[in-house]
Amino acid sequence: MKKTIVNRASNIAFILTVVAIASLNGCTRMSETIPDRTAGMNGSFEYAKAGLPVNWILYTPNTVPTGDFEINIDTTEYKDGKQSLKFLVRECSATGGWHSPGFCNEFDAESGKTYKVSFWIKNEGSEFFIRIGGVSVSQGQYETVVKSSESTDSWKLYEYNYVMPENIHTIRFEMNILQPGSCWIDDIRIVESTETL
Repeated sequence: MKKTIVNRASNIAFILTVVAIASLNGCTRMSETIPDRTAGMNGSFEYAKAGLPVNWILYTPNTVPTGDFEINIDTTEYKDGKQSLKFLVRECSATGGWHSPGFCNEFDAESGKTYKVSFWIKNEGSEFFIRIGGVSVSQGQYETVVKSSESTDSWKLYEYNYVMPENIHTIRFEMNILQPGSCWIDDIRIVESTETL
């Protein structure tokens, strides 16, 4: 009887181990990130490692297998500092989120306060959107603040004021590329606004 209990326990442990390994192998990463505490927000993409900007959550070719695109740190086209983030997209999904080339991050914010979000874009043939929202572990209130396929030969400034929802203390910035082309972004800033809406 004792031997049977031990065998069953061993069998159960073996089955659980196999299931756990199969589950882990079946999981697909939805994003990549390279943290660097010394780089701060890195809104001008001046700090990069392994060809990717640090402190951003990126939807890369490694995590978006249905797309054909590159994410580059561009040292020839930039608005602030000495480099920008460039997406060169040959094929992609128009779904957005982790299904399409892009990136995001979340930052501390105060409930009820207004934040000015600004960024510069240069676009050649692609369509992109930017979403801003207040998020928590259990909820999020996103707004698409820009959706554009306008081609621009020079950098274009976008600015938006966002009021944080009650009881939400995190603001999320997200950009996705929705159709092939080249798109650059630089100088992302999220600051508390003194303007009254």
